Amino acid sequence: MKFNYLLLICILLLSGCSDEFLDKEPLSDVTPENFFLKSSDLLLYTNGFYRMFPSTSIYDGDETADNIVATTLSEEMRGARTIPTTGGGWDWEYLRDINYFLENYEKCEDEAAKLHYSGVAYFFRAYFYFEKLKRFGEVPYYEGTIEADDLESLQAPRESRQFIANKILEDLDKAVSNLNEEVQAYRITKYSALALKSRVGLYEGTYEKYRGITGYEVYLNVAMEASLDLMEDSPYSVYSTGSIEADYMNLFNSHDAQIAEVILSRQFTQTVAVDHNVNYYTTTSSYGRPGMPKDLVNSYLMDDGSRFTDNAGYDELFFTEEVQGRDPRLAQTIRTPGYTRKGESMELVPNLGATMTGYQLTKYVTEPVYDTYDESIGDLPLLRFGEVLLNYAEAKAELGTLDQSDLDASIQLLRERVGMPALSLNDANSDPDPFLEDQYPTVEGTNKGVILEIRRERRIELYMENHRWNDIVRWKSGQTLTQPLRGLYFPGTGEYDMDSDGNVDVVLFEGDEPSGQMTGVQYIKIGSDIYFDEKNLINPQPDFNVRSFNEERDYLYPIPRVELQLNPNLTQNPGWE
Repeated sequence: MKFNYLLLICILLLSGCSDEFLDKEPLSDVTPENFFLKSSDLLLYTNGFYRMFPSTSIYDGDETADNIVATTLSEEMRGARTIPTTGGGWDWEYLRDINYFLENYEKCEDEAAKLHYSGVAYFFRAYFYFEKLKRFGEVPYYEGTIEADDLESLQAPRESRQFIANKILEDLDKAVSNLNEEVQAYRITKYSALALKSRVGLYEGTYEKYRGITGYEVYLNVAMEASLDLMEDSPYSVYSTGSIEADYMNLFNSHDAQIAEVILSRQFTQTVAVDHNVNYYTTTSSYGRPGMPKDLVNSYLMDDGSRFTDNAGYDELFFTEEVQGRDPRLAQTIRTPGYTRKGESMELVPNLGATMTGYQLTKYVTEPVYDTYDESIGDLPLLRFGEVLLNYAEAKAELGTLDQSDLDASIQLLRERVGMPALSLNDANSDPDPFLEDQYPTVEGTNKGVILEIRRERRIELYMENHRWNDIVRWKSGQTLTQPLRGLYFPGTGEYDMDSDGNVDVVLFEGDEPSGQMTGVQYIKIGSDIYFDEKNLINPQPDFNVRSFNEERDYLYPIPRVELQLNPNLTQNPGWE
């Protein structure tokens, strides 16, 4: 089934006529009179919408923000964005394709097909506008195709963000009503629409709440109700075989989406040369060198549920000590002592040449045979039940209606997968974590402690799933991105055993390279290959120790200059004038 669906999509994408058919102007011989008549026509046309989904860039939201530190910091992290002349995400081709379909699909004689594929189109129109809402805030809204001489429509003003959000939710309601109910990780279903509705409601509700906009509760209730629908009346659950040391890792390093939990996934296979580069990205020293930052490593709890950062001297523990006895998700996300590649038995220590922070990423990493550039084939999740559980808990916490039973029905299911103790509402609120308070100083109120804990859980559970930037934006927590980026602690020069097996794995030196080097040992030159701060923590980006985030500007992106010239009714986003 996986091959058949992907092959159909790839034929559409790779054929010579696909661009003409799906871009601005449909083929001259594809008209409402000779197309949109059969269910296969509707399937073929809507397959083009799937190109909207991210592929290799699924983890961009983590590298854009502070979850992944690579050789180059994003413009967002550096506070260095500029107004583009054109482009910049201000594109509308897909919207025309969708609206053209919605204007013509009813010519099909297959009632069941009309119902389902109209739901697919409504889903993608909602998805399209949600991407625009997150990036630009207020945008023009179009429900139909526009002719080249329709100047009034082409110069439409921006609608309010509440108007856009409500239209998104209207389309998702139509999608939920029309779409088929089925477990299908690679196609849009009713469950996909409910999961996206949960995400949209939480995003808009928290975005408005943390900016003091009245009426935000409506959206949080939408998130809560959509999440609850999936929790109570769907076939999805938290993927688990009972292996607390492997299930979280195996959810992501599987070649095929784990359909017990994954509601919607981007599909990859070498059969038709549709691949991505996660293995190459995380294992090579010549491409990005991504690493987890130390503040996130510090966020992982101890395996008994206590806070790692409550321990004296936690920032001066050597690697083998700091990763011992932690939330098992840490060892299933980065290389820790005992790590082996999928399908291999050799234990591997972190390759300091392949990670800027020393914490080498393993999430999504599969067998070494897929390590070549653009050869990875593991499916990448777009919507999964784990996120829905987190959305539910956060929406209820922000509404002030969360109780312990809600946590037990949501967060606890994720913790049980890895054998972690339950999150206690009373304990969290009576003793908020000072470490998290420093990261998110705008959180206030009686639910402050549990909201901070839910944010901890979200950052850990959804790591590398393209959420972090959007979370920072909706929480109005841009200053979090200006906090120090650091990596592993080393006392200084010398020989280091990174897995406590009695053998030297790393040698740090200054000056001339040591002679008589040992085979299989990493030799790292301080001040050249690696840099340290005054506390002997790896400083992965010494050129950007001082960064900025403009609270009045940087939560939205600028509208390109040419678009403002073409449409005099557009206004620039605040701070970008």
